[in-house]
Amino acid sequence: MSYSPALGSTLTHTKMRTPENVSPFSGMCAVCTANCTGTCEIGLSAVRGSEATYPYRRDVNQFASEKDYPLDFSHFTINGRVFGAVGCEEDADEATYPKVKTETEFGIKNKVKMKMPIILPAMAKLNWKDYYIGAALAGVSVVIGEDAIPNDKNLVLENGKVVSSPLVKEMVNDFRKHSRGYGDIIMQANYDDENSGVLDYVIPKLGVKSVELKFAQAAKGIQGMGRINSLEEALKLQKKGYLVYPDPSDPIVAENFKNGKGSIFEKIGKLPMWNEEILKNRIEHLRELGAERICFKTGPFDPKDTIRILKIASENKVDLVTFDGAGGGTGNSPVKMMNEWGMPTVNLESMLYDILKRMDEKGYNLPQVAITGGFALEDQIFKGLALGAPYINFVAVGRAAMAAAMVGKQIGELIEAGNIPIEYQGFGSTKEEIFADIRELKLYYDNAQDLPTGAVGVYSFINRVSAGFKQLMALNRKFDIKYIDRSDIVPLTDLAADVTGLDTYEDIYVKEIEKI
Repeated sequence: MSYSPALGSTLTHTKMRTPENVSPFSGMCAVCTANCTGTCEIGLSAVRGSEATYPYRRDVNQFASEKDYPLDFSHFTINGRVFGAVGCEEDADEATYPKVKTETEFGIKNKVKMKMPIILPAMAKLNWKDYYIGAALAGVSVVIGEDAIPNDKNLVLENGKVVSSPLVKEMVNDFRKHSRGYGDIIMQANYDDENSGVLDYVIPKLGVKSVELKFAQAAKGIQGMGRINSLEEALKLQKKGYLVYPDPSDPIVAENFKNGKGSIFEKIGKLPMWNEEILKNRIEHLRELGAERICFKTGPFDPKDTIRILKIASENKVDLVTFDGAGGGTGNSPVKMMNEWGMPTVNLESMLYDILKRMDEKGYNLPQVAITGGFALEDQIFKGLALGAPYINFVAVGRAAMAAAMVGKQIGELIEAGNIPIEYQGFGSTKEEIFADIRELKLYYDNAQDLPTGAVGVYSFINRVSAGFKQLMALNRKFDIKYIDRSDIVPLTDLAADVTGLDTYEDIYVKEIEKI
């Protein structure tokens, strides 16, 4: 069998001519006929060239890997127990799922309370406003994604450094305006952002306390890329310090472009060129500026690099390292990179558990660690936290939370237009009737009925995840999140058991029957 998808996908707006007859090895149709107009990726490549390496309409879509990885969280089942209670009295009136404690803290020295061990990872496109506001409503932390400033039409640079970004200021303030004392908004910076002094701007000027240095991510191991269709825009980006290929300031290149010759311009993010000394000095400077929480974001790289990152984090007392596993989502990654590189999340998390356990035994200071890559609902989040316990502290949920923001916004607009989708007409005809959790938000916000529906959508999504998560905790007779551990999940396949080292039901059974 092949784990890779065929060469036709909504990712690239392509399809297979004979989807029922595909060659698994190549992903092509089994028969390639001379009169085919080329509906697959090969056909698109024949017409559009290098453009075909990217997903379709990156401005309005988000994407995820379609590869059917050999191992994912479906290979595990959630354990359950019938005796006792941990984290509360053995009292049937007290040991109820709504009373499960899911609050936690983000940060090592300067702690921030969180309603759930959930982080909304880096996003700076689509419905970012409701994504950030929704995080504030739900009491979780959220990350402003890399490359936010190139989208700021009112950006002011001096000597290539940011001195004013109204867009980023709005992003930060949207969260703060709706915060109720839980979570924080984290400013992420990739290598280009560092060259532009983004963090040097947001910490002293906007009072940002949590920052994240980005090594890379799961779906896109390299930095951001984007095609530019005008010479003026290419020159503008180059003037801001970005790498643009081919060089738009070259008179020959510019003249060729005007005459319809040569490549389309492409903004190519610079790869980080860091080492231990550079990062140590940078972290010290960020703290001197006023940063209270330093985070790293990286992907499923070579284990040697992963260990090196964790050792750097330990030596510099970094607060949080987020690892992004293959199989998750992205806003802008080459399709083949999204499908064909990196460790799947379960493999990555299992490796991280072993590394962190060894570092703990050796006396290293451990950062908090978040895992992400394909998490959507409470069953996956529960399994992710259990698999990495006690070293994996958070699960980052990106695409699902953004989907909730987009759906909530769309439904709100349709309600305003008097065009309620038939699926929701049974709940009522007003915003308050259809969005059930507005009544809960009224406990915290006087203007709850006026909150943007996309933000309410994010709050309601996380509320649902929280309720489901608490139910799974209660199923295991654990009423405080600090008691979740690896015994709360059981591998269903030999592969899952081999990769994670967890006992199967057969292993547990053999050990227990010997006690009879």
